[in-house]
Amino acid sequence: MAVQPGASCADALGLALSKKKAKQVLACRCGEALLDLTTTVPEGCAELVPVYEDSDEGVHLLRHSAAHIMATAVKRLYPDAKVTIGPAIDSGFYYDFDYVRPFTPEDLQAIEAEMAKVVAEDAPFERSVMSAAEATKFFADQGETYKAEIIADLGAETVSIYKNGSFTDLCRGPHIPSTGRLKAFKLTSVAGAYWRGDEKNRMLQRIYGTAFADEKALKKHLQRIEEAKKRDHRKLGTQLDLFSISEEAGPGMIIWHPKGALVRTILEDFERKEHLKRGYEIVQGPQILRQDLWERSGHYENYRENMYFTQIDDQAYGVKPMNCLSHMLIYKSRVRSYRDLPQRYFELGVVHRHEKSGVLHGLLRVRQFTQDDAHILCRPDQLQEEIIGIIQFVGDVMGLFGFEFELELSTRPEKSIGSDEDWERATAALEHALKTVGLPYDINEGDGAFYGPKIDIKLRDALERSWQCATIQCDFTLPERFDLVYIGDDGERHRPVMLHRVILGSVERFIGALIEHFAGAFPTWLAPVQARLLTVTDAQNEFAAKALAALKARGIRAEADVRNEKLGYKVREAQMDKIPYILVIGDKEVEAQGLNVRLRTGENLGLKPVEEVAGLIVADCQEPFKRGGMSYSFAAS
Repeated sequence: MAVQPGASCADALGLALSKKKAKQVLACRCGEALLDLTTTVPEGCAELVPVYEDSDEGVHLLRHSAAHIMATAVKRLYPDAKVTIGPAIDSGFYYDFDYVRPFTPEDLQAIEAEMAKVVAEDAPFERSVMSAAEATKFFADQGETYKAEIIADLGAETVSIYKNGSFTDLCRGPHIPSTGRLKAFKLTSVAGAYWRGDEKNRMLQRIYGTAFADEKALKKHLQRIEEAKKRDHRKLGTQLDLFSISEEAGPGMIIWHPKGALVRTILEDFERKEHLKRGYEIVQGPQILRQDLWERSGHYENYRENMYFTQIDDQAYGVKPMNCLSHMLIYKSRVRSYRDLPQRYFELGVVHRHEKSGVLHGLLRVRQFTQDDAHILCRPDQLQEEIIGIIQFVGDVMGLFGFEFELELSTRPEKSIGSDEDWERATAALEHALKTVGLPYDINEGDGAFYGPKIDIKLRDALERSWQCATIQCDFTLPERFDLVYIGDDGERHRPVMLHRVILGSVERFIGALIEHFAGAFPTWLAPVQARLLTVTDAQNEFAAKALAALKARGIRAEADVRNEKLGYKVREAQMDKIPYILVIGDKEVEAQGLNVRLRTGENLGLKPVEEVAGLIVADCQEPFKRGGMSYSFAAS
């Protein structure tokens, strides 16, 4: 809406909004600037846009202010606690505190109750500006040494300060008009966090919370959190005997148990077949390569802190964090003609990355993992077709698992290599492909790889959570550094373009996402055990052995439970183990030479001949591939 300069944003918006609407506005936007409602409308602001409490931007603002309200409560209850930083995040907010002891669940209850008092006081968020020197003295006098350190690092002449009630904080803002506008919030957990994420710094206490525009949205979110706890892949990984992590082996190192190793074997076999169908060639490179190769590629300069190094015969080697170097050496091993392109190299490559111990998390963040990595070297005129082909490949695979996905185009980071021209060409190629396929995407400024821009593909699971898995990176720079060429139809040497891409990404991470997406109940084609035969008494053991052999002959992964236990116990255990088909054998089934079919959901399909049950399971394995229009025929191997 058009506004008159000199008025506050609140007054300007109040002229054009109903009283009801005005009460739902938390801030305003003028162009790129997000402003407090008390801010005077800037000179030259032609249009003012209200920010409503139930918008994405409004919820983010609520959470930012909730972090300040939480800090207010903490300082009231624990005056000796020092405040550090407290941002809004995707799922809520947090604030880090330096305190003499860890906060307990009882402390969180007390802090939440005190927050409710702060909200009831409805104190305004008041902004002021200080010189850096004044602000440094102000916070130092209060013993808030972390704030003084932040101001020093900013290097600014002035800083903005926000006050609500008795609490004053260093903050860029903006904020909600007053504490009373925070209607629905909840503190969720507490964890340790190093100051500035550096293990060498002091360990702080990080209190997490979340906030929404209303209680209904908050309740829905909290229910989702409870469901996520039930689906936690670490808990289910133990329950289903899939994998373990041992401190004896080392943090961030996954030990795959038989059932978990079988799941990833099935997944990897599927990937190999799909890549071969799509014109990829399977390759494999060494785990370590000479350090000078990593220097030439730019990894040593730009990625060294994430790598491991070793010494052999007085020669420095780097343990590979990615597979591109070996693939370029394969390409360079012989002269390539324009007719040979594209070259598509696929490797299920084991890589190592030095992740800080504080960020390690089950299968989702590890130090050793397997990437379904591929590198496509092609002519510039083939680039669009190859990028589109990868996007379609991702869509086919994610559809198989029932994942929806979103796309981001990540552009040049501050720390990067290569010419401006090459970055522009690479970014334009990715963007053109996205526009051609007609899929919506966001721009993620400055988050590309150091050697090229990328398309990041984020999955949405059953709980609407986002998972970063697939990525497509366009690279004109490394082919230049490694002098990769092909002979064109003009007989001259030309430079190929390289696409780095993964479909699943880290196999470990993807399996972790799958466990949580399916709550451990893998689709039948992927389940490590597809059917379990349960006998009522020992009298059915002989027939159970024959039925088991018949199922296995059809390629079905089946097992028999002939223990001398009650049938109800066996059934419950099979359901807890997420077995898709639970096949009961009593005297009636032996007489009919059949199996009583129950599903893990509790549905009973009744008595069926053994061969019919086998056909049912095989059809169940094939169904998701048919639904996705894929020609891959699967009966478990």
